[in-house]
Amino acid sequence: MAFDGITIAALAAELENKIAGGKIYKITQPETDELMITIKNNRTQYRLLLSANASLPLVYLTDHNKTSPMTAPNFCMLLRKHIGSGKILSVTQPSLERVLVFHIEHLDELGDLSQKKLIIEIMGKHSNIIFCNEDNIIIDSIKHISANMSSVREVLPGRPYFIPQITKKLDPHKITEVDFMDFVLTKPTETSKAIYTSLTGLSPLMSEEICFRADIDGGRPPEAMTDQEKTHLFHIFRLVMDNITRNDFTPNIVYKGREPLEFSALPLTQYRDYECQTYDSISQVLEQYYEMKNRLSRIHQKSSDLRRVVSTLLERNMKKLNIQEKQMKSTEKKDKYRVYGELLHTYGYEAAPGDKSLKALNYYTNELTTIPLDPTKTVQENASHYFNRYNKLKRTQEALTTQLKDTREEINHLESVSQSLDIALDEEDLIQIKEELIASGYIRRKRSKKKRVKITSKPFHYISSDGFDIYIGKNNLQNEELSFKFATGNDWWFHAKGRPGSHVIVKCGPDGKMPDRTFEEAGRLAGYYSSGRTAPKVEIDYTQKKNLRKPNGSKPGFVVYYTNYSLNIEPEISDLHQIR
Repeated sequence: MAFDGITIAALAAELENKIAGGKIYKITQPETDELMITIKNNRTQYRLLLSANASLPLVYLTDHNKTSPMTAPNFCMLLRKHIGSGKILSVTQPSLERVLVFHIEHLDELGDLSQKKLIIEIMGKHSNIIFCNEDNIIIDSIKHISANMSSVREVLPGRPYFIPQITKKLDPHKITEVDFMDFVLTKPTETSKAIYTSLTGLSPLMSEEICFRADIDGGRPPEAMTDQEKTHLFHIFRLVMDNITRNDFTPNIVYKGREPLEFSALPLTQYRDYECQTYDSISQVLEQYYEMKNRLSRIHQKSSDLRRVVSTLLERNMKKLNIQEKQMKSTEKKDKYRVYGELLHTYGYEAAPGDKSLKALNYYTNELTTIPLDPTKTVQENASHYFNRYNKLKRTQEALTTQLKDTREEINHLESVSQSLDIALDEEDLIQIKEELIASGYIRRKRSKKKRVKITSKPFHYISSDGFDIYIGKNNLQNEELSFKFATGNDWWFHAKGRPGSHVIVKCGPDGKMPDRTFEEAGRLAGYYSSGRTAPKVEIDYTQKKNLRKPNGSKPGFVVYYTNYSLNIEPEISDLHQIR
């Protein structure tokens, strides 16, 4: 993610266009380090969120309001006093710094026009919201920074405001070609790093993007470049800066599957193999990106208990499977003991009392076999001993055959549950997975007077390029529902072969006919929503619903089929349209 100077520039342009000239209607402070300012301009109401959160500083326009505390904090009261009905004259960005300055006009205590500045700095853990007069003297800030906390700059009432320059960087708007060659491309590091460490407001992501557009490996040192390559790189850099100067922005989010990978105010050509969605404003991008990131992070945290249960059960069953397989291997000797017993019955008369072994012709293999004997026992007793060992191993083998089948089925079921947790998007998805674990006896249901939570999770829904509806189960309960209740006889069913994964159902007409492209797209979805998501190729089984069977007593989502087709497919779905 790149909340850099270029993103701030896009925000400045958007805010200048929408709220400049508007009147401040309301100021609230929902969190200790966060402001929500309501502005009315051109008969439209805007909500501006300013967050100086150390882990996630943000600025954007939003339609969503936040609950405010009953008693407003001091900083909020101060802002209300000075600029509570003020007019936003302009929104500027100094150079390409990660700083936004709101120039606000208001009436002072004497009724005279006065100007103030509300400054937000988006600088990671050093982020802050600072309120200054027109002479850049700090009136107050949402975070006070004393000399004990920072040797670079104090942020306290009465102190002068300035943007700290920890490292020497040049203004990318003003840099000349000569300065670019002498200052940027002389650093003993990778080219992309040389760019963002030398120029204000450029992130590693955008530096890499500039190199990519110039067809230059950003990991190469500048000294390895030819003069022609250096000149070409500068021209590409200048074209990017010209876009920023003209406010020619294309807010976008790059998605890797369902997860947002990066966002930017400019097109990211380096991610051309991924799905890229453009938006009307950078505020929409920021709100959507961080909402999805937070949601996925929150879901991962909420699912941690379920993941721990499934992981423990899987580990336990894998150990059990290993022991059972070793025991099964030991039963392979049973036929040898049976043959020993039979040979002793046939040739036992040749053994003398006290013999420790007997050599006899094995009439099954026509080979001479040496049979170990217990000299303290008779031939008949030795034969009985071998038959007993045979019968014991036979019983063990029969029991283990059933146990191994059950253990492998349980492992497959738990792996499918783990896969379901990986693709869960909402808390509703987790509720259904938890219900499955309770129904399977893995988790005890907690006794509560509260009503059981209603399950509202629904399968994924895609539309193929040819207009066919494709449904994907998010968990085993949904898989079962889709395959045996939702799908009809000639609908097509897809699943990754030999892997835990979702059931994919393509709804089609009574004749069951579909174009080849839809078969391919459904196969890609089946591969993507399986444990083979990151594999280069995944083998997919597909058949019509009428060929599916569910064995009695089997786990949810388990099916068998004896008629099917197969295809090998790359699990890539960035070009497929999902109904959200």
